Amino acid sequence: MIVDEIDINEQIGEVGKILGSQEKKRGILIHALHQIQGDNGYLPEDVLKRLSKNLSLSLSEIYSVASFYKMFHFKPRGRKIVRVCLGTACYVRGSKKVLTTLENEFNVKNGETTEDLAMTLETVGCVGCCGLAPVSTINEDIIGEIVGEKKIETLISSIKEE
Repeated sequence: MIVDEIDINEQIGEVGKILGSQEKKRGILIHALHQIQGDNGYLPEDVLKRLSKNLSLSLSEIYSVASFYKMFHFKPRGRKIVRVCLGTACYVRGSKKVLTTLENEFNVKNGETTEDLAMTLETVGCVGCCGLAPVSTINEDIIGEIVGEKKIETLISSIKEE
């Protein structure tokens, strides 16, 4: 998506007939943010500044909307998003050890991305697979029953694979 060439009327569709100019611009903001993040992997400041000019919305308004939603990110993220569940079932079965092992192995803390952008490490409250505790995910893949050195080594190998 080229931010400088957003056709607001095309994006907003039929509902645009009843909306004012500012409402139209606000109406496509989240869609534009999704497109920008899809193109870049995150929301770069220079692109948001161009979006601000193009939509005649203040940069603070754009940041306010984008920061409200957890799905938007302002820093580059890894090709692999690794999430360690710290929900009760996972925690009592050793997920904290899994998190600590990954932090040490990849030299990152929760919420950080490796320098080579290979991986971003995050924690979540529940993955919804309590019967497989402790659970982690690599992008959309679920890895359960991460108990013992062999299973942790397998998780680390999966993360390192291209």
